[in-house]
Order: sequence, then structure tokens, then C-alpha cells
Amino acid sequence: MTSLTSAGDILGELYRVLQARKSADPDRSYVASLYAKGMDAILKKIGEEAAETLIAAKNGDDGALVHELADLWFHTLVLLAQRDLPLTRLTDELARRFGTSGHAEKAARLQDKTR
Repeated sequence: MTSLTSAGDILGELYRVLQARKSADPDRSYVASLYAKGMDAILKKIGEEAAETLIAAKNGDDGALVHELADLWFHTLVLLAQRDLPLTRLTDELARRFGTSGHAEKAARLQDKTR
């Protein structure tokens, strides 16, 4: 693997690899096996990782928390790749929200749902 120096480099390269795993042998690739099992398997794995992240956070172990967050991010990127949503869809959404109060952003989403 190449030398990756920034968070964007790492996430971008990981996303590229996750996309490439779609054509890999499910018996040889964990990610390919998730794709072969389908959306429910991917969603179940995200749920498991989210629960493990919550437990690590509650237990106060920073090392375990970072490990579980990495697993959670990884599996959410698998979901993004499964849906063929480019990573830029996620980063553009985060950029759109940047500088906006969380309360204001949530209120705008709720208002949009009532229209």
C-alpha cells in the first residue's frame, strides 16, 4: 500500500479498495463476502460495530474506542460502496453542514420533512 498521509488520502484509498472488492472472490475477501451476502449482512455488521463502539465509549478505554470506531467507519464505507455512492457525496454533505449550528441543521431537516 502507498504511503498515506492525510485522512482524506486514507479514506479515499480505502473507498477505492472497497469498490474493487466487488469483483473479488468472496472466499478470499472479507468485503467481497459481505457484498455477496447482501445488504442485510452489511447493515447487521454496522449495527454490531455501532453497539461495540458504544460499549467501548462507556467503558472509557480510548484504545478500544478508536479500534471500534475504525471498524464502524470501515463498515459504513462498505455500505457507501455497496450503494455506489461516491465518497464525495458524504464529504460534500459534511462540507455543506460545516459552519452551521447543529440545532439549526436539525431544525431545517425537520422542516423539510413536513413540506
